[in-house]
Amino acid sequence: MRARDFDLVLFGASGFTGRLVAEVLHAWRSGGGALRWALAGRDPARLAAVRDALGAGEALPLLWADARDAAALARLAARTRAILSTVGPYQLHGEPLVTACAHAGTDYVDLCGEPLWMARMIRQLQAPAQSSGARIVFSCGFDSIPFDLGVVFLQHAARERLGAPLAEVHATVRAMKGGFSGGTAASLLATMEAVARDPALARTLDDPFALTPGFRGPPQPDGDAAAWDELVGCWSGPFVMAPINTKNVHRSNALRGHPWGRDFRYVERMGTGAGAAGRAGALALARASRWQRRLLAVAPTRALIRRWLLPRPGQGPDRAARESGRYEIALAGRGADGAVLRASVRGERDPGYGSTSRLVAHSALALLHEVDRAMTPGGVWTPGAAFGLRLVERLQAHAGLRFEVDEA
Repeated sequence: MRARDFDLVLFGASGFTGRLVAEVLHAWRSGGGALRWALAGRDPARLAAVRDALGAGEALPLLWADARDAAALARLAARTRAILSTVGPYQLHGEPLVTACAHAGTDYVDLCGEPLWMARMIRQLQAPAQSSGARIVFSCGFDSIPFDLGVVFLQHAARERLGAPLAEVHATVRAMKGGFSGGTAASLLATMEAVARDPALARTLDDPFALTPGFRGPPQPDGDAAAWDELVGCWSGPFVMAPINTKNVHRSNALRGHPWGRDFRYVERMGTGAGAAGRAGALALARASRWQRRLLAVAPTRALIRRWLLPRPGQGPDRAARESGRYEIALAGRGADGAVLRASVRGERDPGYGSTSRLVAHSALALLHEVDRAMTPGGVWTPGAAFGLRLVERLQAHAGLRFEVDEA
């Protein structure tokens, strides 16, 4: 392979999330981190404004490319070792770029939480990515890194402390201050519109093994009902991001040869507390989830949400709101012999923007500098399978996350 001009190109740098990612990368570079990088997008003036806001000067190159221009994207992919894309919904705007990377041998990371698109890209791009050596890693934001890597971390601790993996793991969101990003909401709407056009796609959304072609595991715990979770010790109800995170967790297990067993079970919920109040909260979540599905299946509802509730392009929470956010995820697992182990993942900043921008930036940096190609060759990966504990260590050092085993 000939030498590339850049280590990393940030595509979509002028969007709200893209600007936050650019801030993280600029701070890393300014702090002495090795990185030859560039900003890319379709509007040179907006890219220049981002560069000016960073104070990076003309030493930071600006590259033009439109998400619909396959030829321009192929030229872009050929110039860099890796691309980080924040341009979603990916099912509407992402295929030409990730396809260009897969064929050019260019590593790729994004923030995708769109399982229908991901399932299709796995089918289309696994073979060319293996052939070219491109490592394609989806879902490198709040969906699905804290959950996917949380399970990897807990299972590693189980092997060390219990001598065997956990046969079942429950993940429960105990606290979350700060909302999801506008991109996440837009992706959900695009997914529901795709299902409305082709109702058969609903089976893919409901299938926990939709991202593990050729493998089906056992029936999984019910994440849609209100339930008392004895492993975690609280009432819980449906969590809106569980459908994508669950699929990624099972793909991580499959990609690494099922180290947690071919009968591994995983469930993910939103915690509501103990006692009568916790039970009432769990029941309310379950009812709200059912109504949400019904309402999102109706085209006028989606149109109203898109028009009045989604952030406008370039908009999002201010710095104070981002910095004051946080989240906590409790993980609890049981081994085949009944042994139980618990852990937690805690993140600083709001999940949708402040934390996500750091998660995806450091995923890209880890892919460039820390991930051995012998262990992670070309192909379509999950964060848990591609990075494992290397990214856990990096996120704890640089991104405000804490992964801890419960010693109680």
